[in-house]
Amino acid sequence: MQLGVLCRLPLAVARAVLAALRGPLCALCWNLAPLSRPLSLPLAGWRRVSAISPVSSAGPRRERDDHDDASPTPTSVNYHFTRQCNYKCGFCFHTAKTSFVLPLEEAKRGLAMLKEAGMEKINFSGGEPFLQDRGEFVGKLVQFCKQDLKLPSVSIVSNGSLIRERWFKKYGDYLDILAISCDSFDENVNVLIGRGQGKKNHVENLHKLRQWCREYAVAFKINSVINRFNVEEDMNEQIKALNPVRWKVFQCLLIEGENSGEDALREAERFVISDEEFEQFLDRHKDVSCLVPESNQKMRDSYLILDEYMRFLNCRNGRKEPSKSILDVGVEAAIKFSGFDEKMFLKRGGKYVWSKTDMKLDW
Repeated sequence: MQLGVLCRLPLAVARAVLAALRGPLCALCWNLAPLSRPLSLPLAGWRRVSAISPVSSAGPRRERDDHDDASPTPTSVNYHFTRQCNYKCGFCFHTAKTSFVLPLEEAKRGLAMLKEAGMEKINFSGGEPFLQDRGEFVGKLVQFCKQDLKLPSVSIVSNGSLIRERWFKKYGDYLDILAISCDSFDENVNVLIGRGQGKKNHVENLHKLRQWCREYAVAFKINSVINRFNVEEDMNEQIKALNPVRWKVFQCLLIEGENSGEDALREAERFVISDEEFEQFLDRHKDVSCLVPESNQKMRDSYLILDEYMRFLNCRNGRKEPSKSILDVGVEAAIKFSGFDEKMFLKRGGKYVWSKTDMKLDW
């Protein structure tokens, strides 16, 4: 119907016609918007859609069908907003395949959508989160999530090499947990793994960061990947001295296209250990009260991972298969393709006391 004809209709009839057409037209424009940009850059079409049909910060809503499978709740989300890193860990399973980082405001929009969908905890990871804008980017996201979204828990996983005390002074109040990756307390082993940078001593830096976490009231956590080069190590004494709130111990995991296979940037096969070897390492450290073990079986499907485009990554087939971006289709539609095992998430202890206000810690 031409606009001139529509304008000559009585007002009530014109309104009825517009109301009838609005739904189909909006749906058509939403579906066509992705065709206006390259698939690898889910950005260009968003504003064009909003000019036709206003979309709230929570993204497009759709009516639930009675036959739809229930979508999991994104209670705890790991947002890998960058793939770039200054370390070269040989077993890395989220490698620098792109240099893309969302604009800050778009990242905030996606985080607000996740909060509305039920997110309680956000973990910022990489790559190395402190590479982007010298830590200002992740700092602003941390502040937004705690101050504006009022999330119960905001955490970061970092190798720690780029964190400075001034960052704690500016953003420490908004951060619940800082997890530092450390795979060995033998600096030669760290260098062998690829977790080294020039003359900087990774273990010495770990102790410095532990002290800053005490001073600025941030819960301190350690992540270790158990692999061929550290599986025989005894870390009992060092972990007990550092006294983290949690010591996450991961079994080295192969992901096709990341650290295994023809198109991978790493070759992690030489780092892999058997289930039996992993269990022996755990048994040797069974008296460490903060130990949280994660075998390959527990780890593969029990994490909600968002990549740099805010796409959920499904690892069920041994590689990372992306959903559509939550910024394009909304959280509920995207999360159905995440492969997320909510039962395993709870079984592995994915939900715990994760707000520093609830932790009984002596700062």
